[in-house]
Amino acid sequence: MVRKLGVVVVSAFLIALIFLCQAGGAFFREGFMERETSGKASAGTKDRLVVIDPGHGGADGGKVGINGVEEKEINLKISLKIEKMLKEEGVQVIMTRTRDERLAENQVEDLKARVALMNEAEPALVVSVHQNSYHEEGVTGAQVFYYTDSAESERAAGVLQGALKEIDPENTKTAKGNRTYYILKKTDVPVVIAECGFLSNYEEAERLADEEYQQELAEAITKGILQYINGN
Repeated sequence: MVRKLGVVVVSAFLIALIFLCQAGGAFFREGFMERETSGKASAGTKDRLVVIDPGHGGADGGKVGINGVEEKEINLKISLKIEKMLKEEGVQVIMTRTRDERLAENQVEDLKARVALMNEAEPALVVSVHQNSYHEEGVTGAQVFYYTDSAESERAAGVLQGALKEIDPENTKTAKGNRTYYILKKTDVPVVIAECGFLSNYEEAERLADEEYQQELAEAITKGILQYINGN
């Protein structure tokens, strides 16, 4: 009787042990697959992640138009429109700012904070939205700048410049390389600066302050971003 009872206990123990091993193995495989899938999803998301950087903000108004409009306001309005359209296309967007503020107390620290955000996010592309100015009032036209030593930034700038040219066929400017702009030289990811027009030209400054024209600019930049991240 004792022997039979011992056999039953051992058998029950072995069955329980086998069950636990199978369950544990299944749990391990499920957990591993979940982590692996999550990792792949995160990596894939990076290809559809874009940082939009409305230049200036807060105490830093940027350039002031010949018509009195501040650059920071135009930058933000265009950027918010870009954000909305990109999200509608399924693109993940990080904004460096969404209201009238800057990221630090002074301009240097503000730029450092923006660059840190860009590098940490590791997006497919950064587009910094700005407005231009020049001492000669007759100069007009959007122009996209890229870091001279970055082939990917150059490609992105060319695509965006082409998209912007579609709304202003008379604009003869081409994408331009630069090694001195802080954001261009300090970022580890493809980045371009889209100068949407010249606030030093009265007619262009008036257009840049117009919401319909801001929408056109935003649509053109969005089109260029989508072409770039889709590899077109």
